[in-house]
Amino acid sequence: MYKFNSRIRYSEVDSAGKLSLESLLDYFQDCSTFQSEDLNIGVEYLKERNMAWILSAWQIVVERYPKLGETVSVGTIPYDIKNFIGYRNFLMETESGECLAYANTMWMLMDMEKMKPVRVWPEMLEAYELGERLEMDYAPRRIRIPHEEGAVQESLQIRHHHLDTNHHVNNGQYVRIAMDYLPEGYEICQMRAEYKKQALLGDEMYPVVYAGDAVTVVSLDNGEGEAYCVVEFRQKMENGSERQQAHSVAAERGKL
Repeated sequence: MYKFNSRIRYSEVDSAGKLSLESLLDYFQDCSTFQSEDLNIGVEYLKERNMAWILSAWQIVVERYPKLGETVSVGTIPYDIKNFIGYRNFLMETESGECLAYANTMWMLMDMEKMKPVRVWPEMLEAYELGERLEMDYAPRRIRIPHEEGAVQESLQIRHHHLDTNHHVNNGQYVRIAMDYLPEGYEICQMRAEYKKQALLGDEMYPVVYAGDAVTVVSLDNGEGEAYCVVEFRQKMENGSERQQAHSVAAERGKL
C-alpha cells in the first residue's frame, strides 16, 4: 500500500476542531495523485497523452474524525484494473494503527479530446502494483433517488474555484456543494457519490435535496433535470446503528 504521513491542520478542521469530510476526501485524492506522480504516470504524463482518470464513484466510511494536530497515515492501493476502469481503496489511520476512515473508488480512463473511455496502457498497468482489496461492505455504485419529491434549491453557477486541472468541476467540489444542504450537527458516518456528467465553467447547477432521518440524498442537476452528481450522506445515529451498517474494515487490513 502506498502511504504518506501528515498532521491535521487548522485549515482542515470544522467548527468542532475535527477533520472535515471534505478535507478527508482531499487527503485520499491527494494520496492517489502522489502515488501516480511518484510512478511518473501522473498529471503531466496523462496531459501529454490527452488522457485523464475521471472518478465514477466514491464510498467513504468514517470510524472517527481525527482532531487538530493528530498525526495520521494515509494510504491507497489500486486493486483491480479492467480495460478502461480502475478500482482503488483508501485508508486513514493514526500512528498507533487505529482505523479512522476507509474508502472505495471507481475510476474511468478517458481520452479528453474524444471524450471516450480508453484502455489503460501497458506501461501504466506495469507501474501500478495491484494489491488485495480492503475487507469492507462494498455499496453499489449507483445511488437510488428516493421516490418522494425533493426540495429544489436555488441554482448556483460553476466558478473558477470549482475546477481542477482537467478544467471541469473537481470531484470533491460536488461533495462540498452537497454538504451545504445538510442540517446543523449532521455527523456523517458514510458518504457515497455517483458522478454522471461533467460540469464546466459557467454551467448552472440545480441542487435537489431528499432529506431523511438517517440518510439524505442530494442530486446536483443541470437545467434539464439530469444529474451531474448524486451524493448520499448517512448520519451517525446515537445508538451507533448506522455506523454498524456502514462498517467495517477487518482487522486483517495489515496484510495490505
